[in-house]
Amino acid sequence: MTDLLRKILRPLYYLYIETTRFLLFKRELKKSKDKKLKIVVGSSGIFEKGWIPTEYHFLNLLKDEHWLKYFKPDSIDTIVAEHVWEHLSKSDGMIAATTCFKYLKGGGRLRVAVPDGFHPDPQYIEYVRPGGIGAGAHDHKVLYNHKTFSEIFLHAGFNVELLEYFDEDKKFQAKDWSNEHGYIHRSIRYDQRNAGGKTNYTSLIIDAIKPSN
Repeated sequence: MTDLLRKILRPLYYLYIETTRFLLFKRELKKSKDKKLKIVVGSSGIFEKGWIPTEYHFLNLLKDEHWLKYFKPDSIDTIVAEHVWEHLSKSDGMIAATTCFKYLKGGGRLRVAVPDGFHPDPQYIEYVRPGGIGAGAHDHKVLYNHKTFSEIFLHAGFNVELLEYFDEDKKFQAKDWSNEHGYIHRSIRYDQRNAGGKTNYTSLIIDAIKPSN
């Protein structure tokens, strides 16, 4: 009986979540009228004030018709995607980058964070690799490093700034970055697992910037 109830209730629960998040998106989109458009892709309902949360079932990076329904090309100021690209194949990641390039304004930024394939801790790699033991890793398609990840966005026409990453020598590199262009929870700055300057759980973070001309 319990299994039957779960089978019946689970789809209803997911429908409720999807509907709630879509209504949240519509509410925040309406509030942003006449303001800068700042989008969080794949937010899972988590977003900062002034940002518009979106989910793949109504704003899929691979479906241009989704984006055209709500946005004009060259109309979005900033897009943030935290731990989204690793769930896409490399070819789909290129399509997604092209989608963001199309809808960002000239000079607009796409801030993207993914697990870091050059992280020196084998336990971290086991946690985040495709098919790894971490939450969601069963659906990870690619483990990027700063070189392979940058290529995705350079290919789409962006200029790339590296914000946080491990280099080829397994040394952590970081530059100062502003939350104005996106808050990244799994970062050296904000993830509590990195308290005291540790690098227990960092992300490879880049800004992909659309040229102004």
